[in-house]
Amino acid sequence: MWILGIIFLVLLVPKEIWIVLGIAGAIALLVYAYIKIREHNSKVMGSRTAPPAAQTGVQDYPQPHQPTLAELMAQAQRGEKSKAPPPLPTSSPPPVAHATAPTPPVLPAAPAPGPRPSRPPSDEEHFYTARLGDPRPSTKTPHTVPAAPAGLGDGKWVPPGQSVSFAGTLLPDGMFYLGARLAGANGRTDPCLISGLPSIANRGDFRERQMNYWPSYVDISAAARRSYITWLSEGRSHPECDLGFVFLFFYGLERRVIFDTPRDPTAKADWPAIAAELHRLLDIYGHSGSFRRYAGELLDWMELHGTTERLYTRPVPALPRSYELPRYLRLALGQSAVDRAPVPAALALAWLRLNPDTYLRTAATRCPEEFERLFIERYHELLGPGLVLPKNRTKLKFVYQPASSAFHGVANPALTFGDIPDPTALTAPIRTLMEIAEQCTDELGPFSRLVGKDPTARGTLDGLLQLPTSLWPAPARAKLTGIMDRMKDGMLTLSLAELIGQLGGATQPFTRERTRGLARSLEASQIGMVPNVLAGARNPDGDDPIVLFALPAGDLASADSSAYQAAMLTLQLASAVAQADGDFNATEIAHLRAEIQNWSHLTPVHQVRLQAHLQWLTVAPVTLPSLKKKLEPLEQNAKETVAAFMATLAQADGMVSPAEMRFLEKVYKALGVEPKRVFSDVHAVSAGAPAKTSAPERTGFKLDAQRIAELQKDTERVSALLAGIFKEDEVPAPIPVAEEPPGLSEPSLMGLDAPHTAFLRLLLSRPQWSRSELEDAAADLDLMLDGALEQVNEASFDTYDLPFTDGEDPVDVNAEVVEKIEQ
Repeated sequence: MWILGIIFLVLLVPKEIWIVLGIAGAIALLVYAYIKIREHNSKVMGSRTAPPAAQTGVQDYPQPHQPTLAELMAQAQRGEKSKAPPPLPTSSPPPVAHATAPTPPVLPAAPAPGPRPSRPPSDEEHFYTARLGDPRPSTKTPHTVPAAPAGLGDGKWVPPGQSVSFAGTLLPDGMFYLGARLAGANGRTDPCLISGLPSIANRGDFRERQMNYWPSYVDISAAARRSYITWLSEGRSHPECDLGFVFLFFYGLERRVIFDTPRDPTAKADWPAIAAELHRLLDIYGHSGSFRRYAGELLDWMELHGTTERLYTRPVPALPRSYELPRYLRLALGQSAVDRAPVPAALALAWLRLNPDTYLRTAATRCPEEFERLFIERYHELLGPGLVLPKNRTKLKFVYQPASSAFHGVANPALTFGDIPDPTALTAPIRTLMEIAEQCTDELGPFSRLVGKDPTARGTLDGLLQLPTSLWPAPARAKLTGIMDRMKDGMLTLSLAELIGQLGGATQPFTRERTRGLARSLEASQIGMVPNVLAGARNPDGDDPIVLFALPAGDLASADSSAYQAAMLTLQLASAVAQADGDFNATEIAHLRAEIQNWSHLTPVHQVRLQAHLQWLTVAPVTLPSLKKKLEPLEQNAKETVAAFMATLAQADGMVSPAEMRFLEKVYKALGVEPKRVFSDVHAVSAGAPAKTSAPERTGFKLDAQRIAELQKDTERVSALLAGIFKEDEVPAPIPVAEEPPGLSEPSLMGLDAPHTAFLRLLLSRPQWSRSELEDAAADLDLMLDGALEQVNEASFDTYDLPFTDGEDPVDVNAEVVEKIEQ
């Protein structure tokens, strides 16, 4: 009965509902068939291998025929069941073959990997090839799975100099990690590991940017992995390589030094090779400020780790300039402060050059060798053995900030050096060095401008004359020494052309500027020259005589003194009078030399200069007409004043001989003054003074100390009266040159003043500071800590819209701002 009831109910269902139910059933059947086909294909593709066995060592199995969707639908309509594919062979494929290079690293064997889950095909990674519905093996060469390192065990360090084969490519010279697994300091996979697990594309261009800021080998794309392997295989030297790949390699060097060394004592044996590699990479990729900073810090770490040697006693190595003073220099300077040892000149120069708050003017950068030698000379001249630094409160601490993300979340390693202070908290010593550098660049300015216009002038006499003689090359100094050896009795008479030829100069006419440069160079070597072109004398021609003389150490500007000018007037008048009769004989010359020696109001330097000037007058006398022509513009009372002064000067030694009286009469006549006034003028000068009785062969008067003082006043008065008369030419005004910015200070960081800029640079040296450490640093810079932090943070907000520090104790430095400052 219940069957009849069911049939009755079925008959009651409308026809439209049966149609809907039929369509729904057909759709469900099609969906079920599609799902079964997908499952079947996945199993088939997971079991097939891409390359032929002859090529890869892996057996190749034929693919069974796969029914199409149309065939399945036709079978369903006919009520036929889908035929299941034949079972696949169950034998396991042999292991993948791996080609090895000579002396590859031995990696521990890993257990055989189990079956891997299937994954969809990728155009980028090319794990396999498959062909639906084609039972024939592929005749095309498929893409193969890259060969992994033998064993695929834990990652191992490949030592320097060793080569390995990986992914069909030879990687020379080692210094990287290779394997399947390698945990970083934070426990996660180390980004430096070259792992054999992920796939590698067939092609990749390391010149393209393909990675984020913190790249990791296992996370980058297959094409980027191929690019990295290619760069390694080509010697890690291509200058256009993206910096991300350079950093990926750097991460391995960093791990070896920072992470492995405390755990493996043998790791330190690799440090010299790692340091050499870092220097090589810096030569290629040092244009990147970020890489220069991280590589420099790793080099500093290796240099300073465990050192007990006093670095200030060693030659200063080549160090890169960055936003902070290199730690090597800071330790060397701190050690010298603790030992109270003078800072060597080479170390002081490195401090000046690498200090981020100073820059050197064009003369120092265009002529670095000359600047270095001159700086060392002036440093010792002004400071003797050198600067002695105070022992300040800020202690030196080296906190290493790793580049690799393998250290994220782990406390940064640090080196401490006991009581050794950090000299970057001092400002007075660097100001002293800046002043010396300013003096040196001023001295090198003319030479720098000459070389800037004509680089070939560097080795010529013109170029040498713009340099201090201490900077002349040895052959040129030898020529100068030979001239000094020729000076008999301290003097040498020769022509200007002969002097220039002996110094190796060209035969072109020597202009006033060249002659003045020659005179300056000679005086710097304690050799004077007459005529004194530096004091305004006429520039001699090539055939004109000059007199060189040994210049005593003393005031080189003494030729400008009034006493010297007045005495030189006497010599010129005397020589002119002596030449008037056509015979300037030896007796007259000897008399004038004796007079010079008796002028006790002159200094020894004055007397030496006047003796040389007298020697020059014997070969190039001043004519009386030329003197009269120059004296004619003077009023008569001025001429009488000059005549009276000559009478006073003649008895500077306290005695006036009959020969001197006759000489004065000639001078008076030349000046247009009545010669009969000579006796009255001499008597007026010495009236009231007792006669000298110790020299009966000479009659005259002796002057006392008061009269000598009055003579000095008369000398100054007459020199002022005759100013410019006996100068043949006026000294030309210097040619204006483009002025460089005054001082040596660079633009401040974030607009801060010098003390707060120094405080900011000190903060940049560590990622974190304790409150007590910052209090010592602020005290060394004469700053209030809270106010200094507030000002630095305000400047950071104004510049980058970010705070520079965070926290109160400890105080953290914002790494994002540090990165912006580095750029």
